[in-house]
Amino acid sequence: MKFKMLTLATASLLAVSAVSAGAAKPVYGDWGYDAKAMDSSVKPGDDFWAYVNGSWDKNTQIAADRASAGPFVALSDKSEADVRQIVEQLASDPNRDHLGQQVGDFYSSFMDTAAIEAAGTAPLKPYLAEINAAKTRAQLLSLFVKPGYAAPIEIGIDPDFKSPDVYATFAGQARLGLPSREYYLDDSAKMKAHRAAYRDYIVTIEKLAGMADPEGSADRIIALETELSKVQWKAADRRDIDKIYNPMTRAQLIKLAPQFDWNSTLTKMGLGNSKTIIVTEPSAVAGAGKILASTPLSTWKEWIAFRFVSDHASVLPKAFDDARFAFYSKQLSGVQQQRERWKRGVATVNGALGEGVGEIYVKTHYPAESERQMKELIGNLEDAYRERISSNQWMDSATRAAALEKLAAFEPRIGHPVKYIDYSSMKVVKGDPLGNAVRAADFDWKLQLKRFPKPVDRTLWGMFPQTINAYYNPLANQITFPAAILQPPFFDPNADAAANYGAIGAVIGHEMGHGFDNQGSKFDPKGKLRNWWSPEAAKSFGTRTDTLVQQYNSFKPFPDLALNGKLTLGENIGDLSGVEAAYAAYKKYEAKHGASPVIDGLTGDQRFFIAYAQAWQEKQREDAERQQVITNEHSPGKYRVNGVVRNVDAWYKAFNVQPGDKLYLPPEQRVHIW
Repeated sequence: MKFKMLTLATASLLAVSAVSAGAAKPVYGDWGYDAKAMDSSVKPGDDFWAYVNGSWDKNTQIAADRASAGPFVALSDKSEADVRQIVEQLASDPNRDHLGQQVGDFYSSFMDTAAIEAAGTAPLKPYLAEINAAKTRAQLLSLFVKPGYAAPIEIGIDPDFKSPDVYATFAGQARLGLPSREYYLDDSAKMKAHRAAYRDYIVTIEKLAGMADPEGSADRIIALETELSKVQWKAADRRDIDKIYNPMTRAQLIKLAPQFDWNSTLTKMGLGNSKTIIVTEPSAVAGAGKILASTPLSTWKEWIAFRFVSDHASVLPKAFDDARFAFYSKQLSGVQQQRERWKRGVATVNGALGEGVGEIYVKTHYPAESERQMKELIGNLEDAYRERISSNQWMDSATRAAALEKLAAFEPRIGHPVKYIDYSSMKVVKGDPLGNAVRAADFDWKLQLKRFPKPVDRTLWGMFPQTINAYYNPLANQITFPAAILQPPFFDPNADAAANYGAIGAVIGHEMGHGFDNQGSKFDPKGKLRNWWSPEAAKSFGTRTDTLVQQYNSFKPFPDLALNGKLTLGENIGDLSGVEAAYAAYKKYEAKHGASPVIDGLTGDQRFFIAYAQAWQEKQREDAERQQVITNEHSPGKYRVNGVVRNVDAWYKAFNVQPGDKLYLPPEQRVHIW
């Protein structure tokens, strides 16, 4: 199980400020910030995000094919274009190697819409026939375990939380057709509208696929998923490591949910030797078992058939693809226009052959200098964390020593894996996009099975080099920064040091902070789930984090919807820790190179905080933001800024924030963790 940042990640800075005389100009503005984005009519202490980004917000239009706008989207667009060049060249290159054939044919098959239209629903027939042939629950269970088919529970392989050097079998609740349980159970007008649209979508998909009784089937499917949603866990509880670590023997699992015929199910999946299964949401698995038994076999067949068609709509005729877009993108997220086919083709290839594409991407889009500078900045952040932990007054000496030990064991990984996945055994057939998608899922599962009996390979990556993101993995105590994030607007070698520390330094600090957030702090230096905290230190930590929860609970993006401070706590701790550590690292930089000059009337400290806020420029469509607030562990960008700076003493001094300002907190109410 990996904790992944779903936002921007890393970069570094030069040894001296790049805005000194003779330096090349930054991509953004005079020192790494576009001053036209600012709204000087807003008082920094009232709404710092709007002060930095207000004009950008007013003048920015969200692209018709996007749910949001901001630096993350801009850089994602660039990465897409870079990958497009790679896959289109491979699609037409007669001298390509085997990997090139796989990438090129996978992409060209997805792009050949004329052939997809001509094939119609014929590619679906063998899969739907297999579903229709199931006459017993045992045969239904055999379908649930096949890659490409949906199931009411999810079974997978990940490192064992308490023995992170070995893999374990995990079982837990599975994804439903709507984003979360709230979409089934909330009686607000908006959620009722989503459910009505979901019913229409099911009817449309089933009619297109030629299924019997689409209207009745849609009602039965929604009733089934509603019952499943009632037993599923809330998102905040699923973030609690202690709650989701429930190892069970085979006998205990059979007692918990005998309806799943675990001996046969695990054997068919290739996991017959699994003696212990870690159940992440026991009550949800037990509930799903009861629903499996009480729901007619015919309804389950309707459900799995609908899900198969819906999940593969992008490789079916346009009517299927358009229907899926209209519901999942337009209805649920407010996106107005389907993305161009090539963009979705790039995403599809990345999903199936991502490291193969990444290996090619790194050769042409990852300068070695980026890696050198990254190591320098990470070192500065490590020093800052070490000093802050060492001077921490709320921890006892034993817990402080354990925290320093964990920090010393951090493993930063930059750019790309040291070795790439071997895709040579994946069969890609030109002209068979649906088959390619199913075979890709099968390849991925067999790859996991091949690793399962072996010790955990710490060199594996959970993201591709071309991904605009970063993550912390507590089971390996690793922070990982893919190559694609190491470019403007998040890292600019010609930007001011304050800009690089405030923007990317804070994001790197965020990932490091995950090692000490409310969940990451439960893992020791080797990635083992183990309590290394004294009761007194744990209590002090809890007092601070409880205050942070209440602060974020008070933010209301919409009159009827507030943030969930418990759900977002880990990311909020990462944000706050990252800013404070990055600021401390910036002060170390100034101590070595001299105080930063005033640029454009702004001190170095002011530029630091402005750059941080600029990194979180984000504008979302209402439905997309609502979905994020309900389901996602990350707060929207505005609150990742305002929720953090009001706790940082240096921000108050930099912008002369005083009592009476809307973001002002008295010193005793400010949260300082690391």
